[in-house]
Amino acid sequence: MKILITDPIEQSCVDILTREGFTVDTKPGLPPDEIKACIAQYAALVVRSGTQVTADIIAAADSMQVIGRAGAGVDNIDCEAASRRGIIVMNTPGGNTISTAEHTVSMLLSLSRNIPQAYASLVAGKWERKKFMGTEVFGKTLGVVGLGKIGREVAARCRAFGMTIIGFDPVLAADVASKIDVELVSLAEIYRRSDFITVHTPMTEETKGLLNDTTLALCKKGVRIINCARGGIVDEGALLRALESGHVAGAALDVFVVEPPKDNPLLKHPKVIATPHLGASTEEAQEKVAIQIANQIADALHNRGIAGAVNAVALQAGQPQEILPFLSLAEKIGKLIGQTMKGALKEITVEVRGEILHKYIELLKAGVLHGIFSKTIGEPVNYVNSPFIAGEMGIRVSEKKEYDGADYLQLLSVDYSTTAEKKTLSGTVFGTTNPRLVRIDNYFFEVNPEGVMLLYTNIDRPGMLASVGGVLAAANINIAGLSLGRSGVGEKALTIMSVDNEIPAGVIKQIESIDGILDVKVVSL
Repeated sequence: MKILITDPIEQSCVDILTREGFTVDTKPGLPPDEIKACIAQYAALVVRSGTQVTADIIAAADSMQVIGRAGAGVDNIDCEAASRRGIIVMNTPGGNTISTAEHTVSMLLSLSRNIPQAYASLVAGKWERKKFMGTEVFGKTLGVVGLGKIGREVAARCRAFGMTIIGFDPVLAADVASKIDVELVSLAEIYRRSDFITVHTPMTEETKGLLNDTTLALCKKGVRIINCARGGIVDEGALLRALESGHVAGAALDVFVVEPPKDNPLLKHPKVIATPHLGASTEEAQEKVAIQIANQIADALHNRGIAGAVNAVALQAGQPQEILPFLSLAEKIGKLIGQTMKGALKEITVEVRGEILHKYIELLKAGVLHGIFSKTIGEPVNYVNSPFIAGEMGIRVSEKKEYDGADYLQLLSVDYSTTAEKKTLSGTVFGTTNPRLVRIDNYFFEVNPEGVMLLYTNIDRPGMLASVGGVLAAANINIAGLSLGRSGVGEKALTIMSVDNEIPAGVIKQIESIDGILDVKVVSL
């Protein structure tokens, strides 16, 4: 079998693949048209971030089994197109953890002592000691938003400087945080208490613009912001305004909304230091991911097992077709939980009914966890590492098998508890390919868990549905489907609407303001 490498990579990757018996063609910088012209002869493709693996290229990859990304992000790979072709897309989770954590700490220290600005001044022939008066980090409070692997490594290093570490993470258990000497707090407490705030979350609809005009105003005056995660988690316009007002004392940025940034005024601000997305750019990190991706590809092509896969459909290519709809359902229930749960996740029980579901309960548990973590943590998640992440987070995961029931012959249920609530969600598959969500707590209905969904509870009285529908209609948002469950006449009802496009924040606020409407949530599945 032949393997194509189209981005610069360490020789160790080539050596491992060659020793495994593959023919390796290394062609960094190969233009897209030339990749498309030759890709049909290769069983695997190895890239970094430079090569754009488009749907056109994938369509021409007649022999392709694996696309390997030597790194974490797969934004440059059309994973949906690969999944449709049955091609496994894999990345190298964890390979850049230490490098990114060290870069974050370097940025924090440079920010506190104005090192880049002082260096530039000295090179310019000036000696401005008073101008670049710094601040000690000893005794200061660091707020870590996102306590995945990178966030925890940052916390460990900053604790050595004598900093007080507080953290927010929606899935980390308080007892696990306590073991690593991090006080688990709410986001409001992070804003109120932190002298420095560093973010280590994924870029999702929930975290986009997490630090904005409103939340920055809640922060302590003189706070310093570090972002080595993803551009857009910090609202760049809001950050600039807070810097100009003096409310934020400084910012250190390794990532931007547009990369490379063009005419970004933040880069000209005297209180900002910046680097060109260097978090993973160390010799050690690049060597680690090169070795890791080579071993993962070799294992997959030699049928020794699959690790690091990011596209669930391709990962399960060898599983019976009859379990795949339930696997998709499990992941969607997990995504729904990840986007609607209140408090920090403590415990999950996956309960199944039906012989096939009994047989693949471990896989279904991984599917639920994958769905939850894909919406809540900032590190790469797949079916292989999701159970390990749950263990690291202190989340108790259990299973239960039912053998009969009056309602459905096959049923997947997930009971979960957080620090704030306990809930149950259940689903089944109609026919062989039609997943349905059939229960949330004591509300029963039949909903196709797909696309953008609006969920809300309301007082069960006439006109409620019309009021919400009117708001959506005024915003030109079409309702594609609707289901309603209620606890009793005149009591509470749970309404779930599928809509054809995203619902803006302003429209959500209008719905929340309707008398009798409670607990509005929008999820994307």
